Amino acid sequence: MTERKPPGVPFESWVDKQIGDAQRRGEFDQLPGVGEPLPAALEAPYDEMWWVKRKLAREGLALLPPTLALRKEAEDALVAAWAAPSERIVRKIITEINVKIRDMMFKPPPGPPLGKKPYDVEEVVREWRERRAAAGTEGTAGTAETEPESQV
Repeated sequence: MTERKPPGVPFESWVDKQIGDAQRRGEFDQLPGVGEPLPAALEAPYDEMWWVKRKLAREGLALLPPTLALRKEAEDALVAAWAAPSERIVRKIITEINVKIRDMMFKPPPGPPLGKKPYDVEEVVREWRERRAAAGTEGTAGTAETEPESQV
């Protein structure tokens, strides 16, 4: 588009002519997103942090305060413990998350309070056994799997 607007030609008609010429040459045929609806973000109100949010979403990251991130991690650990194949793994998962919860309880970072206490390992193991029994599967047998371990 190196052609200059000729004198005396209205700007709008000159731009329309340039666009029409480019369409006839097929310069718009292979553009990314052709035939797709416009992104919903165009309808949203302006947000000056749009590029940060888009980058975080693209990278699969989330910015949560440490206490909220630990709350989510604790909930995920509990779900993982209930789905664990053996009692030993249940105890390992709960013990590891309890260490993190205790650390945050004694050294709270800025932000909202944690509002969580360490899980009772024996209680989680009992619930795990009940869920396995209700599902019709037996727990893994063996002394190493069923002996209670000391809590951290």
